[in-house]
Amino acid sequence: MDRVMKLVSERAVVIFTLSSCCMCHTVARLFCDLGVNALVHELDQDPRGKEMERALLKMLGKGPSVPVVFIGGKLVGGTNRVMSMHLSGELVPMLRNAGALWL
Repeated sequence: MDRVMKLVSERAVVIFTLSSCCMCHTVARLFCDLGVNALVHELDQDPRGKEMERALLKMLGKGPSVPVVFIGGKLVGGTNRVMSMHLSGELVPMLRNAGALWL
């Protein structure tokens, strides 16, 4: 959990993914297309990735453990939550408030 929180504090947007996960790629691509320079941390490339994945799953409480998105140090959630926020117009203002977008 400490490692997760340390990484989350390093950037306005942090996305935890697995390199083989197509939904992780989709979510990361969305942020890239919005002009966000997110920190994408691939858990399967980290020696402590399994431990971090368990911590993220505990934080989420249910569902797939990746992708997991943090904006401004706060847990947003996974694919469904991010896409819902984007479609409802909530995502961009949240990104601006976190300093991830300047427009």
